[in-house]
Amino acid sequence: MAWTAGVGRCHFDCRAGLTFDSVGQLRKQLEGLAEAGLHDAPRSVTTVAFAYTGQGSQWAGMGRDLYDREPVARMVFDRCEEVFLEERGTSLLDVMFGRDGNGQLGDTAWEQPALYALECALTAQWSSVGIRPDMVLGHSVGEIAAAQAAGVFSLEDGMRFAATRGLLLSQTEGGAMIAVFAPPDQVASAVKAANAESAGVGVNIAADNGLHQVVSGPVTEIESLSTRLESEGVRVRRLNTTRAFHSALIDPALDALQASLEHVTVQPPELTVVSNLTGQAVSDGALLDGAYWRRHAREPVAFASGARTLAELGADVILEIGPGSVLAPMASSAWPESAPAPVVLSSMRPAPVGSPEDSGGFAEAVADAYQSGLPIRFEGLFSGETRRRISVPGYPFQRERYWLSAPRQRRSAEGHPLLGLRRESASGEITYETELFPTDPEWLNDHRVFERVIAPGALYGTMAASASLAGGSGPVDVEDMQLHNPLVFAEDSQGDEAGTNGRKVQLLISESGDEGLDRLQIMSKGPAETEWTLHAECRVSGGASAAGAVERVDLERLKTGLTPVDASVLYQARASTGIDLGGSFRTLGDLWARQGEALGEVSLREGTGLTQAEVHPLVLDGCFQVVAAARIQGSAEDETTYLPFGWERLWLTAGALPEKVVCHVRMHEATEESKAEAGAPAEVLSGELRIYDLDGVLLGGLDGYTIKRATRAALFSAIEGVNDLLYEVVWRERPLVPAIIAADFLPEPAAAAGGLMPLADYLEEEGVARADRSALLSDLDRWSRARAIWTLEKLGWRRSVGEVVESEELRQQLGVTDEHKRVFRRILEMLARSDVLQEDGGRFVVKAGHEDPLPEDVRPDPESFADHLAELHPHGATEIGLFRRCGAALPDVLRGQMDPLTLLFSSGYPTP
Repeated sequence: MAWTAGVGRCHFDCRAGLTFDSVGQLRKQLEGLAEAGLHDAPRSVTTVAFAYTGQGSQWAGMGRDLYDREPVARMVFDRCEEVFLEERGTSLLDVMFGRDGNGQLGDTAWEQPALYALECALTAQWSSVGIRPDMVLGHSVGEIAAAQAAGVFSLEDGMRFAATRGLLLSQTEGGAMIAVFAPPDQVASAVKAANAESAGVGVNIAADNGLHQVVSGPVTEIESLSTRLESEGVRVRRLNTTRAFHSALIDPALDALQASLEHVTVQPPELTVVSNLTGQAVSDGALLDGAYWRRHAREPVAFASGARTLAELGADVILEIGPGSVLAPMASSAWPESAPAPVVLSSMRPAPVGSPEDSGGFAEAVADAYQSGLPIRFEGLFSGETRRRISVPGYPFQRERYWLSAPRQRRSAEGHPLLGLRRESASGEITYETELFPTDPEWLNDHRVFERVIAPGALYGTMAASASLAGGSGPVDVEDMQLHNPLVFAEDSQGDEAGTNGRKVQLLISESGDEGLDRLQIMSKGPAETEWTLHAECRVSGGASAAGAVERVDLERLKTGLTPVDASVLYQARASTGIDLGGSFRTLGDLWARQGEALGEVSLREGTGLTQAEVHPLVLDGCFQVVAAARIQGSAEDETTYLPFGWERLWLTAGALPEKVVCHVRMHEATEESKAEAGAPAEVLSGELRIYDLDGVLLGGLDGYTIKRATRAALFSAIEGVNDLLYEVVWRERPLVPAIIAADFLPEPAAAAGGLMPLADYLEEEGVARADRSALLSDLDRWSRARAIWTLEKLGWRRSVGEVVESEELRQQLGVTDEHKRVFRRILEMLARSDVLQEDGGRFVVKAGHEDPLPEDVRPDPESFADHLAELHPHGATEIGLFRRCGAALPDVLRGQMDPLTLLFSSGYPTP
């Protein structure tokens, strides 16, 4: 349902986003939403700023849920982990996720690379759901991830720099930092006075955050400054850090920090970067090189100025990229009063004590972003999962039409209100004729099946009953009713001419040959049709005695063992099967049911017309709806569509039915013979109905009432013309081509090649950088290894550690054909290169068994990896599509069950 709502629906300005783990939780949230409503006016955000969190925001376990659930983020984490292992020889993710204790994450050497990895993963994750920044702003170490998002350096180079920076700063002399809640001028004066009395390196302003300033320096001098400020009534808070960042204490690390970027390729930013140094946007073409990052580590963070610059650049949403919600509110507080307040969002936050571990996760962040007006691409939220669209109710629009409709021909007011004018032939045959339109009677438009207006089955029963009572009053019998073809109205449109979607309806009564029973047929014809369509036929009698005419029951006793049912839930369930009932047809009141039995109150709504009719179609249809309650109750997941098919006998003790009745239904148990195949829904279901007044007096009933399974195709095929259904294949003779046409009109291969440019040059002209192309080819190589091991497993190989295999022996064992022996050996060699196998004298030794973790460069799920590559490398769509198609079919190709050339060049697929 979440997939369908996100991917299969239009998204409007007035919206809500909810996350849930169960149907009960969803229902509770929807009820709360219905009660509270949406108080905030809809917003249309257009300019997105990403704000990257700095040091001090980390917490043990941050990113673990993201890694476990989101393939896109996991890929970034794994790439960062690979770099960190090269640099430090140990795992960063173990420390981040709390698998190796919590203490190290508070160490700068671990904290800074951990923040970088998390923030880059969040950037990629937001991109996968369609949210990309127009500008970025980082706070201190957060600016490294911001620069990477702007294309200043690669993910791997940024990770090396973050790891080096954290290690260098962790080795500096210990210090302290405080947040001072006072204006910048007052803090600057206090710092100046403290340094005048200092015999050491003094203290420095480390950051201007707007509402508070951060001061950094030696522990003793920071403590002395804190005491002085607090004595003056200034609020001071000690920060949780053992280093004095942006102070003179880090000077010994600056040379090495600058040198660490000497061999890194630095590019001008591809989008706006608001610098910590100036609080302004980095100028076009400027390089954030080693000298910049040296100053960045030492000089104050101009965050408040940066927030004001975001406002000047037109940012209307600030999305915090980091493990908490720190920067976005801080930026909002520094926002100029003259600018509209921005939408403030976070990507994740630690779960409150006592709440589920996954609360505060990325799904909740997406829900908040969606509700704030961001254009979410929901396909990315379900990356790596298999989802399908289901039938769900549409939006409850308040539909209003403002065009002037052409006046439509109305049904004649003469004759019977339901049957129309009566005519009698010389042979004794009686005919009633009327004309029905989708909106006349008005209630017809409220009965839609598969989105088309269709006359309800109850209409034929009430027409037959009314016809049998035309000569007077008394009991009614309608026997052997068979419903043949649906009465489907032409689809209405604004430009319809008057009367073009109406249908002329005739009811014919003739002698059946059975004493006391007349044959009755109901037919219709559209304006452009030449033949009449038979919809229903039955046998009717009037004046017959009815069994049980004076029977009275205790309605309360009928409720025994039944459970109250919300009628609105029933209507929603029927809508999911394609039967959409509007207000006029929602005649059910109180309802009780269990599987195979139901009791419901049916009442005609005011203003539904035909009040003079002896039996109103909506009353009888309401009784049919009680049948749906008996069928659906206990089978909530059954989305099978059933429509009335007929009945053995409809009898009414007094002929007419009041506008309010009570209907009791008992269904017959479905037999295996009624099912098309074992386990499938029954093709036909039947049951018995009894109709009572509100005092329990029996008014009538239906014996052998039958409903039949229906599909859209089967229902509407009955109204298609024969010309649309029948085709003939005709082969026509043509002469053969007289001779082979010479190809000398084609250019020489050398001449054609001379006019072409190298592929890399062509791609650069098309906007694909060489580095991006190289990254695609590298990822395709990794994907090939993943698909190689997947192929062997699909062929049936369950490898064990230490197992020694011969290529030829294993090939024969797995059923690979002789013609593919070289390809098969190549697959084994690829796995040897990935450390899954080890080649030893022409044989292969298994290093990673079937249940063992795979090496880092072998992805366990090639399909999820393919989804990620498609998102990461849009310029490689053709190659990725070809790899995906051929890789999935490789087991069949190796066994000779699929022709590789057909696979490569089959119609409808792109092939480079």
